[in-house]
Amino acid sequence: MGSMLREAVAPEQQPILYLQLAFTATFFAGVFQASLGFLRLGFIVDFLSKATLTGFMGGAAVIVSLQQLKGLLGIVHFTTHMGFVDVMASVVRRHSEWQWQTIVMGVAFLAILLGTRQISARNPRLFWVSAAAPLTSVIASTIISYLCRGHGISIIGDLPRGVNPPSMNMLVFSGSYVALAVKTGIMTGILSLTEGIAVGRTFASINNYNVDGNKEMMAIGVMNMAGSCASCYVTTGSFSRSAVNYSAGCRTAVSNIVMASAVLVTLLFLMPLFHYTPNVILSAIIITAVAGLIDVRGAAKLWKVDKLDFCACVAAFLGVLLVSVQVGLSIAVGISLFKILLQVTRPNTVVMGLVPGTQSYRSMAQYREAVRVPPFLVVGVESAIYFANSTYLVERIMRYLREEEERAAKANLCGVRCIVLDMSGESDRHCKLN
Repeated sequence: MGSMLREAVAPEQQPILYLQLAFTATFFAGVFQASLGFLRLGFIVDFLSKATLTGFMGGAAVIVSLQQLKGLLGIVHFTTHMGFVDVMASVVRRHSEWQWQTIVMGVAFLAILLGTRQISARNPRLFWVSAAAPLTSVIASTIISYLCRGHGISIIGDLPRGVNPPSMNMLVFSGSYVALAVKTGIMTGILSLTEGIAVGRTFASINNYNVDGNKEMMAIGVMNMAGSCASCYVTTGSFSRSAVNYSAGCRTAVSNIVMASAVLVTLLFLMPLFHYTPNVILSAIIITAVAGLIDVRGAAKLWKVDKLDFCACVAAFLGVLLVSVQVGLSIAVGISLFKILLQVTRPNTVVMGLVPGTQSYRSMAQYREAVRVPPFLVVGVESAIYFANSTYLVERIMRYLREEEERAAKANLCGVRCIVLDMSGESDRHCKLN
């Protein structure tokens, strides 16, 4: 959003206009997202396959973890980019800013948080240990930071109280910049919707529940429309905070109500208490939350089952890791679409034979006891027939015919006189009748 708006408006020179366009673009993003849900276009979510989500989840987990190196190492001037190369280059380039006190505290609390997760994983009755560990760590680290103030540990510092004012009066629907706001809203709406649904599908696959794409689109859209009236720019489901929520044991949307209420009370009354909270503890909590979302076993299983799905998984992982979340998802979805087109244009065909003692014809490659029935050639088409695969099917059938003729000639048997097509896999009734 910032890069698109900066092409026409400089926030340093025209801050009010820049805010107006940001809020207006957020409103249009919400309208676009909610419209997709209202028009029942949630089937688009189905293109985010399990392989895609596995790669996205792993790549996003690594990226989120690397972003926390700023707090874990005590770096002050850190890159704003999300790519792996940019982040690691910034870490190396800013090695002079590393604070050993921050590193010691970060590693210690990270070990404690990871240890509590292992305790709860091995003994489910002790689930409260990992659930209480983040809050306990924040309190303990704040006390330590207060006692050791002035010794190189970066703290949150002064935080202003209160909430942002309403921004409904800053929405603009006329003028020369409306087209820019609409274009920015649609583009950022697509990106945030894709990422938000991918996050939802990720945690849905972990907990074995379904995600309704239409409801997700409408929920994210209404959220952004409401947010544009409350000084918020376009947003979506947060991967890192969702991971923290999940690792804390939350299961329903009531947790969001509790969290929002706690944030509101904190903003209004408790902000001074976090003055000495070290940034490193927040980084440790996030790293702990996302560390368990890298599914190496799932990726290995994809390699054994389907090489093309594994390629989609790796593409999503590397795209998210090396470029951006959006690019990674786009590449993975593109590979998934290529696989669908490949299956449509290259359907599976088999030569079928009669199973002795029955009237059933089965694939001779799977049923070794199946026998041919001269002079017939029975070919099974295990997919629907379209214009895109009709030429391929003709070529396959002619190849089977030539092979069968050569086999019959070598064995001095009768050649093929009739070709029978088993089209039980065809779903089009009119195609069967024709």
